[in-house]
Amino acid sequence: MNPTLLRRAAGPGPGGVVVRTDPADAGWRYLTFDVHRLAAGDRIERPGDADEVLVLVLEGSATVTAGDARDGAGGEVAGGSWPGVGGRASVFAGPPPGMVLAAPGADVTVVAETAGLVGVAHAPGGPVRLTRLITPDDVKVEERGSGMTARRVHHLLPPGGDRAGRLIAFEVFTPGGNWSSYPPHKHDTEDPPREAYLEELYFYRFALPQGFAFARVYTPDHDLDESMTPTDCDIVVVPRGYHPVGAPAGYDCYYLNVMAGDNRAWHFTIDPDHAWLMDWTPPTS
Repeated sequence: MNPTLLRRAAGPGPGGVVVRTDPADAGWRYLTFDVHRLAAGDRIERPGDADEVLVLVLEGSATVTAGDARDGAGGEVAGGSWPGVGGRASVFAGPPPGMVLAAPGADVTVVAETAGLVGVAHAPGGPVRLTRLITPDDVKVEERGSGMTARRVHHLLPPGGDRAGRLIAFEVFTPGGNWSSYPPHKHDTEDPPREAYLEELYFYRFALPQGFAFARVYTPDHDLDESMTPTDCDIVVVPRGYHPVGAPAGYDCYYLNVMAGDNRAWHFTIDPDHAWLMDWTPPTS
């Protein structure tokens, strides 16, 4: 495992990859995520395996194909091919991204129609096995918090129900000078309904390219306590502990949260030292 939780962007490397993390890198069990910077006509090809896959066309547009798959019981899972997925010029412009969820076993191909940025998340399949297009109209948009903790949340692939097998995803937009993932909370213990084990990563972008954020990850006993300054296209991995984020004045901050765990439940514990700052109501599912 890396000695730091911060993964700096570089490249692009083979396949246009600018940043990546996986279980061996992060020291966890489930979640793999990579971001590709593509030119028009570039391709991503991922053969089907035991993982559920979420393709997020974060910027630009692409044709995403998820081929027919076989489920764990030998039954067929329908596939499809969807042109024009995405379309926003940047993560700060327009509606939520276009996405395709692919069931375990499905071959996945992404062909960039324009220059763009594509995130690919995957984790071992869960009990729900679906292949489907998720449009911006399918995404709930929430204004969360107040004052200096106000932020906008896009519920891309929310927990609960039969939406996916294991993956969860959100986008969060934090104005410069505000805090989010706040008050500090953690979800590193499988103890329902108090808390659920979820591995989590943060993929960052900034409205100005020189922007940065403050991110802290710490456990109650401070055995883990790391403060970082992620910059554009960096990843912070959160294997355990509380994890607040601050956006410095002048630098509007975007991050994509992707999570995976034993179940698709989002139950968390607030740091009791800061619980008095709670100004929003968590979902019950």
